[in-house]
Amino acid sequence: RSPSPRQNMPVRYFIMKSNNLQNIDISQQKGIWSTTPSNEQKLNGAFWESSAVYLIFSVQGSGCFQGFARMGSAIGCEKSQDWGSAGFGGVFKVDWIQKESISFQFAHYLLNPWNNSKKVQ
Repeated sequence: RSPSPRQNMPVRYFIMKSNNLQNIDISQQKGIWSTTPSNEQKLNGAFWESSAVYLIFSVQGSGCFQGFARMGSAIGCEKSQDWGSAGFGGVFKVDWIQKESISFQFAHYLLNPWNNSKKVQ
């Protein structure tokens, strides 16, 4: 079996903010996610140019991460009715790795050097 052509590429991480816990629940049950069209180009670029893309999910105002998943496919044109007409773009697969909430307190030491070294939350 030949190695993946992207194996020596960097791993990318993104914080995915959701307006509600229901969207996270749908994602965890169905293994899919959808984001706003403005995020699609960045995520698709990362998917094709990285060895892996990890998405860390958090509901706005929750004070927690609700888990993390690996991006399992590029974002397509197909939309999902699961999220209604909330202005989301195409659907893509996600493979959930951790489905439990983790308080931001447990990650207080993580700083983002590309965002003025602000806390990751």
